[in-house]
Amino acid sequence: MARTIQQLFNLEGKTALITGGSRGLGLQMAESLGEAGAKVMITARKSAELEEGVAHLKSRGIDAHWVAGDCADPAGIAHVVDTTLAQLGSVDILVNNAGAAWGAPAEDHPLEAWDKVMNLNVRGYFLLSQLVAKKCMIARQSGRIINIASIAGLGGNPVDMKTIAYNTSKGAVINFTRALAGEWGQYGITVNAICPGFFPSKMTKGTLEAMGEDRLKASAPLKRLGDDEDLKGLCLLYASDAGKHISGQWLAVDGGVSALVGG
Repeated sequence: MARTIQQLFNLEGKTALITGGSRGLGLQMAESLGEAGAKVMITARKSAELEEGVAHLKSRGIDAHWVAGDCADPAGIAHVVDTTLAQLGSVDILVNNAGAAWGAPAEDHPLEAWDKVMNLNVRGYFLLSQLVAKKCMIARQSGRIINIASIAGLGGNPVDMKTIAYNTSKGAVINFTRALAGEWGQYGITVNAICPGFFPSKMTKGTLEAMGEDRLKASAPLKRLGDDEDLKGLCLLYASDAGKHISGQWLAVDGGVSALVGG
């Protein structure tokens, strides 16, 4: 008998690891997966923010845990995975969300800043996916990997946004998603990406101040920015059996901005 829609979206018995999960988009996605029944492990570099994030999740009735770690560092990634497995037993859903940005004109962009962005936004996603797959997903012939890209990975920027390393890294994440989906589909692992547009957050604060929130809203077909609910539905679709036949895909969540010519 076919399952009900509620059963397809139910994550009871699943464990999710969300990087950059202590605040912003990562915490929003942790809410989504936890509210659907998954146990969640959130990770970031700062313990105090992680403690606050877990307290928030627990206040919503979610079985939440945290581990501090640097997802740009191979040793930090190993620590995060080992701690998660020791505490929760497995990782069924991996959300690669931790990210860095840097604003500078391309002609003057510091090499160390380029490396910082690439190491976290691209290499970190690869290393964490590789380790989780080898320790959990491949042997179990099942898994969900969700990579957070950006509409910045779909094209260029307005002239006053100078984030070439960030844009390049997010373009890489989109093709990383496609390549990994093609290679790991044989193991029952789906790999998909979300491309958020502008969401107010600590990372986007400088851009919002520089470009103006009202201007950004006016340029979007829906005349709004993302809020603290707008990633929940897509994240849950990718993570659950409702999305079991979706892999190698990306979807923009941006109020229609990327649908515009030159957007």
